[in-house]
Amino acid sequence: MSGVRKSLAKVEIALRWDPSPAGTPANDLDIVAAVYGASDPYGEPVYLVHFGSRAPDGTIALGRDSRTGQGFGFDEVMTLELDRLAPELGRVVVGVVIQDPGPAGEPGRKTFAAVAGTGLRIREGWTDLATTDFAELAGASAATVAEFLRDASGGWTLDARMRGFETDPQEFARVMGAPHG
Repeated sequence: MSGVRKSLAKVEIALRWDPSPAGTPANDLDIVAAVYGASDPYGEPVYLVHFGSRAPDGTIALGRDSRTGQGFGFDEVMTLELDRLAPELGRVVVGVVIQDPGPAGEPGRKTFAAVAGTGLRIREGWTDLATTDFAELAGASAATVAEFLRDASGGWTLDARMRGFETDPQEFARVMGAPHG
């Protein structure tokens, strides 16, 4: 057996959720990716990719964006072409954030507990690298779902541990790549 290890190349992150009940505001979940420089992997992101945007070089794009969860299967899909990212980029953190601030006049933001039928799949080709829902983060309004790191050989690895946050979308984009223990 060879010691050669295959690096991740083109990865898809897919998100699904059920539409909200009739007469209630739509659930709007969004996938967000923050890309960090190899020289400062926990500093400010070099750029963000989210609804309405893509990586400047086209390596990360949100191909499907849903504001309601209506549809069949996965409602939002982001593609990351890790093998094409510039060598000076060394870390990509992907998260999911709920856009709805919650009911007017009530404290707190809408959390994953209020969104039925959530699911997440991280896949390379036909191979599922990770699948989950947001049950373990029911009290959170945002979560990181994947961290891709470039190793010393230039290859990419995945850490699919989820971390929950109780914050709005703007703050989440700022803190999602912070070091964790």
